[in-house]
Amino acid sequence: MTKMLLHHVSYPVRDVEASAAFYEGLLDLTRLSRPPMAIPGVWLACDDRQVHLVFNESGTYRATTSPDMADVHFAFRTDDFEGMVERLKAAGFSNDLPENDRKRILIIREGLAGFPQLYLLDPDLNTIEVNAAPM
Repeated sequence: MTKMLLHHVSYPVRDVEASAAFYEGLLDLTRLSRPPMAIPGVWLACDDRQVHLVFNESGTYRATTSPDMADVHFAFRTDDFEGMVERLKAAGFSNDLPENDRKRILIIREGLAGFPQLYLLDPDLNTIEVNAAPM
């Protein structure tokens, strides 16, 4: 059977630069060079994988402003889960915020997955997971 390996995930965004700043600043992703495509966007490196942010005002966007672990999302793995929690808190994110606050995070330190997980929203309400899954 052919071996498959995830190359990138792509999310629609309304403001390419604002979204890129979120991923670069909060999650330490690095901007990659991108061919001059007809549709604006940014490619970001996450180790040897990529996140592609593509401008699309009429893309599929969530209407709710709370992270939802059962909704479409992708996950970043970190070696320093508590450090990431502190980084998010320093940026104004918190699990104590009201459910409709865009900076509300859902933290699951001991769940059925067997490793800590948290969920947050990007500027376009895309759900992102950060976890400490074993390698």
